[in-house]
Amino acid sequence: MAILISNYTDINATMRGIRTQVIDSLDFVCNNLPKFKDPEQMFKTLKNLVTYKNDPQGIELLQTAQTLLQNNYWGVPGAGDCDCYVILVLSCCIANGWNNQQIVLCGRSKIAPVHIYSMVNFKGNDYCMDLTNAYINIERKYKFKQYLKV
Repeated sequence: MAILISNYTDINATMRGIRTQVIDSLDFVCNNLPKFKDPEQMFKTLKNLVTYKNDPQGIELLQTAQTLLQNNYWGVPGAGDCDCYVILVLSCCIANGWNNQQIVLCGRSKIAPVHIYSMVNFKGNDYCMDLTNAYINIERKYKFKQYLKV
């Protein structure tokens, strides 16, 4: 099982963990998930595989794609939160050769994000890939948003 579990310290530690988990997800994604024709197909497919579940209180839980979808912390395939979804989406984008991506950090202050999701640029158009939403290209309102190039 490939899960990074730690007490939450700060966003920098979380971002390092996400990077590690994306890299560790690539073989699984390449070998077990389809190639997608476009971000909308990817979103719909992945959305049907996941179920939102908050991390335990005070814990940062970062699951690789294979752990999220098969044998995860909660014992429910697909159960995870927004950072687990970012790991899944980014690894799928990389596996599909879509290498123009961003991570979006959102919150009520600049130093304490409360939400994270992925954006991918595909054929010149940006697509919001927030699997916590029902549909592609939905962005909730936050006072602060920070866009980080992947």
